[in-house]
Amino acid sequence: MLELNAFLTPGNLVVNPKEPQWGRGQVQSVIDRLITVNFENAGKLTINGSLIELELSEDSP
Repeated sequence: MLELNAFLTPGNLVVNPKEPQWGRGQVQSVIDRLITVNFENAGKLTINGSLIELELSEDSP
């Protein structure tokens, strides 16, 4: 199965292009396909990285 978010590491700043109202989020952890992100407007969410593709924010480290 394609790993859409294999490039992500803790500390990266990301956005979910399908949910722009969530705002920017910081990756907290990446464990297998589960990515925990703390979003500005949606709080801490756990995302299945094989189903949802996140994008790096322009100011991500």
